[in-house]
Amino acid sequence: MFGRAPKKSDNTRYYEILGVSKNASQVDLKKAYRRAAIKNHPDKGGDPEKFKELAQAYEVLSDPEKREIYDQYGEDALKEGMGGAAHDPFDIFQSFFGGNPFGAGGGSRGRRQRRGEDVVQPLKVSLEELYNGTSKKLSLSRNVLCSKCKGKGSKSGASMKCPGCQGSGMKVSIRHLGPSMIQQMQHPCNECKGTGETISDKDRCPQCRGEKVVHDKRVLEVVVEKGMQNKQKITFPGEADEAPDYITGDIVFILQQKDHPKFKRKGDDLFFEHTLPLTEALCGFQFALTHLDGRQLLIKSNPGEVVKPDQFKAINDEGMPMYQRPFMRGKLFIHFTVEFPDSLSAEQCKAVESVLPLRMQSQLTDMELDECEETTLHDVNMEEEMMRKQAQQAQEAYEEDEEMHGGAQRVQCAQQ
Repeated sequence: MFGRAPKKSDNTRYYEILGVSKNASQVDLKKAYRRAAIKNHPDKGGDPEKFKELAQAYEVLSDPEKREIYDQYGEDALKEGMGGAAHDPFDIFQSFFGGNPFGAGGGSRGRRQRRGEDVVQPLKVSLEELYNGTSKKLSLSRNVLCSKCKGKGSKSGASMKCPGCQGSGMKVSIRHLGPSMIQQMQHPCNECKGTGETISDKDRCPQCRGEKVVHDKRVLEVVVEKGMQNKQKITFPGEADEAPDYITGDIVFILQQKDHPKFKRKGDDLFFEHTLPLTEALCGFQFALTHLDGRQLLIKSNPGEVVKPDQFKAINDEGMPMYQRPFMRGKLFIHFTVEFPDSLSAEQCKAVESVLPLRMQSQLTDMELDECEETTLHDVNMEEEMMRKQAQQAQEAYEEDEEMHGGAQRVQCAQQ
């Protein structure tokens, strides 16, 4: 594991730092470290260097394998075998005591874990699924900490400072923009992938190959509740990619409502478009409306009622279920469009005139009619008409600009 055995060197200093004999038991080591660590903790005015030495000595002597190497070959052998790796003394202190013995006011030097990024994914749902509620099972792939090395990446748990970035995880490159002009750019170190540490090939974990994480596939069941809204989020806490020294982020699904051919949604209300022939608008109608849950609703007019073009009717409690109050619903609005016939025969006109109010024409006298000029109505596409007017206005503005510039040039030539 450690290669060629190095020559013997001093192997008593760690015992002297803890104030114990070379044959001290693990219980004696724990007691000695506890007393000395509390006494020398920097938050209590202790010596930081002494505190660091105590942690280093206890880390070695409390590990039977490391202690045996230290007793035989001394401190240099450990440094050579572990690549000079050393743990944070505050981490050792906190793991030993299981927290901060000084209460909330102390331990301010402890590391604060960074939070991993959330994984955000859109989830397309139909209006029927938002109305009735549904569940979807989705297969996802993510990174999890290697179970064999517990996210260390190495068999021994040791790592070396990356020589490429000196442990910072970042590199700075310089780009020349011109004479006396340079630009500094910072980017993750490609040798250690931004981790700041490397692992020797011989010591790499055989399961994760030193990557510290492995790929894992799992199935998530996403429950879409009745009445959920478009763009609403469904969160699975701590289900994103795992990484060493990071708090695992969340997986967040954002609902994306697909368009419906018949219904439109506005909040908790639903809107339905229906076209009536002129006869039904005047004389009454009834039809079956297939709702989002498959029910058939009978929609009919009141006796003698006339439906006007662009009129709305509402049915209470037939709109969308309200989120987390599924027994309460909004309204269902029906928007009526009246379809008029393209033409009527003379006989049809007489039949209609017999039941409808008199036409405006019959209220004009012969003298008034003589004074009027005859006109002819033409069908028109308003969209095409607006485009034609815009093109005409643009052409007129161009010609006016040309006339102004041409006149200025003629005046200038005349003056010369």
